[in-house]
Order: sequence, then structure tokens, then C-alpha cells
Amino acid sequence: MTVLSLLAAVQAFVAVDPRGSTVVSCPTLCFTFAILLCWGVAPALLIEAIAVALVAARLRHTAAQTVLVIGQYAVAFGAAYAVLVLGDPHPFTTVAVSHRLLDALTVALAGGAFLAVYSAMVMLTARLRLGRTRWRRVGEPLKHQTLFKASLVLLSPVLAVSAHVNQFFVLLILVPIFAVQRMARLSAERDFASRVDPLTGLANRRTLQIRFADMVNAPVPADQAAASSVALLMLDLDRFKHVNDTLGHEVGDRLLIAVADRLARHEPPDGVVGRLGGDEFAILVPGLSRPEQAYQFASQVLATLNEPMHLDGLLVDITASIGVACYPEQGGDFATLMRHADVAMYEAKRRGDAAVGYEATADENGPQRLSLLSDFRRALEVRDRDEVALHYQPQVDLATQKVVGVEALLRWRHPTRGLVSTADLLHVAEHTTVMQLLTMRVIDEVVAQVARWRAAGLTLRASLNVSARDLYNTDVVAQLAGRLRDHRVPPEQIQLEITESALMGDVARAQTTIAHVSDLGVAVALDDFGTGYSSLQHLRKLPLTEIKIDRSFVGGMAGNSDDAAIVRSTVELARALGLRTVAEGVENEYTWRMLQEVGCTVAQGYFTARPMPGADLPGWLAGYSAARIRKPLTSA
Repeated sequence: MTVLSLLAAVQAFVAVDPRGSTVVSCPTLCFTFAILLCWGVAPALLIEAIAVALVAARLRHTAAQTVLVIGQYAVAFGAAYAVLVLGDPHPFTTVAVSHRLLDALTVALAGGAFLAVYSAMVMLTARLRLGRTRWRRVGEPLKHQTLFKASLVLLSPVLAVSAHVNQFFVLLILVPIFAVQRMARLSAERDFASRVDPLTGLANRRTLQIRFADMVNAPVPADQAAASSVALLMLDLDRFKHVNDTLGHEVGDRLLIAVADRLARHEPPDGVVGRLGGDEFAILVPGLSRPEQAYQFASQVLATLNEPMHLDGLLVDITASIGVACYPEQGGDFATLMRHADVAMYEAKRRGDAAVGYEATADENGPQRLSLLSDFRRALEVRDRDEVALHYQPQVDLATQKVVGVEALLRWRHPTRGLVSTADLLHVAEHTTVMQLLTMRVIDEVVAQVARWRAAGLTLRASLNVSARDLYNTDVVAQLAGRLRDHRVPPEQIQLEITESALMGDVARAQTTIAHVSDLGVAVALDDFGTGYSSLQHLRKLPLTEIKIDRSFVGGMAGNSDDAAIVRSTVELARALGLRTVAEGVENEYTWRMLQEVGCTVAQGYFTARPMPGADLPGWLAGYSAARIRKPLTSA
């Protein structure tokens, strides 16, 4: 029994739990508890102490740690032995069935006493060593250890009886013991695999979450009020896709492993480095009380990556962007902190900065914005005209002063927030499917409104805006064709306005959609002209009928000679290409007259009229026509 006990100690399986604590799976207890049953507490405790010392030496524990574990076993063995003394079992001499049942119950109670006392000792030790808060974290791994020890304790009576009948039967018991040990090993390996990234060996998201909980629940000393603050750094490699595309995914994996090694070498004390997937890494750093400390640590992390790496004979420069979020100021739980660090990381990429802290103003997916988007979707789906409506702003021919068209402009009055800024709404919705719902709603209402005006004797061209998302599929073409046919509206009375920025994502697909729109007979205008980066190429390639001069230039004409020169040059270019020009944001008579002088075609702005509901336009037109007859605007 002694030899088998010590051999089992040498073969003990050692694992690490999610919190970094060492977990030992050793079948020695099966033999030492059998020794307790056969020969008493002294030899059992002596052999267990030697086995503990062997395992402690392998783990490089201190003498104090070794003595502590031996003490826990001593108290537990003492409790089990006390039960055996009280029950006084005689398994090899009793004959009556009642006596055998009593002996079996005594041994079972002894095993239960051992497990209960040992678990209590472990929890008490953790309570004294880790404090009021952190000691509870030993509970989960202790459950698995208790189950493993229970299996060994229940095997020990079988081992004792087998040895008494035939000592060679002991060899047979090694098979189930090996099975128990093997199951414990497989369970530990499976648990370990679920906690680490398989490529780099770093912590995964689950382990990061567990370690974060430990950090924020750590006891806070009275003289260190910020001890529970935690900084989360999310790191994303720049241009990693180029490495995969150029050198292959195998080289990309080697690059990720090399980056992980560098980050692991600079893992902060009590912190943890993890990989979230792809080329994203995360670092938890406890105890940073100020954002400046987090940025300083981020700079140190980036410095570790600055040295080029050798991959397939090439020197690969590694750069990264880091987003920083701090608990509890920028997130009260792990999920929120992760999302905010992610937002900050993408903001760092957008700015071109190395490290950026989380700012709520840069969070385009914050709860308030998501709520706003959800409310807007609901308003579109129920077609609530009191909430979502279109107003129309007249466009006036500068030469004749006649109203030649209108632009449809969105107005949304939220039931609790009031009138919502269109710019804010579009900023949230433009890259979502809500934009498609909005575009279809606008097409339906604008074409129907033009049909009502035609029935009232008004012939006006109505312009409506479409987003980048609308240009990347042909749904807008089908919707336009169907509504024009249903309402019997001539296609030349409808015009789509597109921005240069909407063309930049996928120029080829956008041009295809615009060509289909033009084939319907619907005019296409280029909005916000001059604010993009490829205006001349668009004027040359697209079937345009009109360009709209951005209000930033029009509004500055009166006081800025550069803006006036830009407007004049744009008008001359459009005239040479046979295109109309529309000046947006005309707010005073002086700007109106300047536009007349440079030969601009159409003006639109508050100087003529503010946007109004479609039903109000006929009455406004009647008043405008009468006023124009009484007091015409001329260039004289």
C-alpha cells in the first residue's frame, strides 16, 4: 500500500484553473484511506504526508504551504478515524447481515466525515488567506476536487477487502483507479481547452471574464481606494489582412503567435493577456486609478511590438491600434467594458492614433442611439404620419423667379423626444436596413404627392435623396418604376439626389444602379458637389442632369472671395457640360443676386421658403406668385 501510494503521488496530474490556481489530481488518497481502515490513523497520515511532500516538491511549494496541506489532511483523517472508532467495524469477523450493514454504514460515514472536514478546512484556509470576498472563488474547483476524492474514498474499502482476501487483487483495483485518474485528467484538459486560445495559448474571452470578476471583487484596502479599478485594453493589428493575403494564412498564424509571445512577456502583475479571435487581443490591468496610467501602459505595449519580425525571410513591421476603457467609470460590467474598449479601438483606427480612450460621443451604437433607431424603425413600419412626414422646400429659377421644383426633406417628431435632427438620425441609420425602409417610404409618398399636385393642376419636379445602401442594389429602381406606373406620374417629374460619398464604397455597382434609374427617364442630381474627392470623374461618367452646390460654399459667398470663386467655377463647369446648377442654403437677397450674376440656374433656401407639408404648397405658391408680380426680384 505504501509503495502504491508513493507511486501515485509521483504520477499526480497537475492542472491550472481559470483563475490561475493549481489543481492537483492524485489517487494517493485511495491507498492511504485503505491504510486508515486496516492499520489506523498514524500510518495513514504518515504515508499521506510523504505523498503531499512529493507533490509539493514537484510544484515547488514552500515548507509553510506543504505543512498547511498536511495539516488539512491530518484533521480530516482524524475526523474519519473518530467515526471508525465509534462504529468499531469488524468486516472480516462478523457474520450477521445487520452487522455487515452497520460496518458498511460506518465506513461510508467515515468517508463522508473525511470529505466534509477536508472541504471545510480548505474553505477556512482560503477565507483566512484571501479575505472576505475572494475566498468564495475556490468553491467551484473544490466541488470537482471533492467529487474526485469521494470516488477514491469509496474505492478504498474495496481495495482493503481485496488485499485481505488476496494481495494480488490489489493489482486489479489499479484499473478503476487509473480510469478515475484518466477521467480527471481528461476533464481538466477539456476545461483548460475551453479557457485558452488554441493557437496562442493565451486566455480566451471566458477566462478574461472570470479574471475580471476576480479583479473587481478583490478587497479594497482602506488606504487604496482605487485598488479595484481595472483597465481593459483592446488591441487590433493594423493591416493584418495584407499579411494573410500576401504570405498566406500559415504565416499569418505564426505572426499571431509571435505577437502573443511578446504580449505575454509583458503581462502586468496580477493582470492577464488574452486573444479574442482573429488579430484582436485584450489585456486586463488592475489597479490603474487614472486614464493616464492606462495610456502609459498602452504605450509600453505598443513599444514591445515596434521591433520588426522575421517571417519567411521578410521583415514585417507590426503596428496596432489600442482602445482603452476603465472600470467602473466607462463600464460597470465586463460586456459593457468590452464594447466600449472596442468602440475606442475603432476610433483609434479612424483617427490614425495608436491608443484612444473611450468617449461616449464617439459611440455610434450606444444604448440611446440604438433606442432611437428602434423607435424610428417602428414609426416607419406602422406608417405613422404624425411622426414621420415629408416637407417640401421650393426651388426657384433664378432667371424667371418661377418655382420649378421642390426637394423632399424628412421630418421625424419623436413622441417623447420631440423633433429629431435629420442629420443625427441619418448618421445612426445610414448603414442599416432601416435606410431601405426609409427610401421605400419616401419614394411612395413623393410619387403619390406629385400625383395629387398634378390632379390639382400643379406640375413640379420633386427631388428625393437616396443613400449609399440604395445604390448597391436595384430595389430602388423597381420601386420607382412601380410607383410611377401606379400613379401615372411622368418620370421626368421625379429626380434622385445622390452624394459623392455614397459613390465611393462601390463605384461600379452604384453606376449600374444610376444607369438603370436614368433609363427609366428619372433625372439624377449630384448633391453636395465640391465636398467629395472625385467630382470631375463623376461628372464625366454619370448620366447627370443637375449638380447641387453645397450650402457651405453658397453661404460663404457674401463674405469669402474663395467661396465665391468656387461657386462661380462650378457654375461655369456645369454650363459647359450642359447641366443645371442648384445653390443650396440661399438665405438672403445679397447671395441671391450674386448667384444671378454668376449664372446659377436654381436657388433653394430660407430666403425663398422654408420646407412645408405637401398639402400647404399650393396655397404658398398662390401667395408667392402674387408677391412676385407685385415686387419682382431683379438683378438691377
